[in-house]
Amino acid sequence: MATGTHTVVVPVDVQAVWDYVSDLEKWATTVPAYKEHKIINDKQSIWTFEGSLKGIKKTIQAQVDITEWNEPSNIKFELKGLSDNFSGSGLFTAEDINGETMMTCTVEIHAGGLSGAMLTPIIKPANSLSIFFIKY
Repeated sequence: MATGTHTVVVPVDVQAVWDYVSDLEKWATTVPAYKEHKIINDKQSIWTFEGSLKGIKKTIQAQVDITEWNEPSNIKFELKGLSDNFSGSGLFTAEDINGETMMTCTVEIHAGGLSGAMLTPIIKPANSLSIFFIKY
């Protein structure tokens, strides 16, 4: 099992954070190892990641199902491997702190073998979300 948690305080209000993270098209391309995504409906999407480990290139597809959507404070989701045998879950939260927002993203993935090694570098998507807010 691989788990990643990242917390960052950004100098914008919670609604601005929600407006950003609730629109997948705004931030998807900033996720580490991202290759492409396809939106199936408002609760489901297919993500493709590509990475390499010791010279071996691997493409991984995951189905992401949103299980909870509470504007403007949290999004919960489940992950299911389509190309490899893995599963996982995640949670994004946004909390107001005196007009700024504390963003926390946690992702947990259960995978073994090559899939597990390839997925470990991409389980911290919150790092990429903070890039946007540095520019905001």
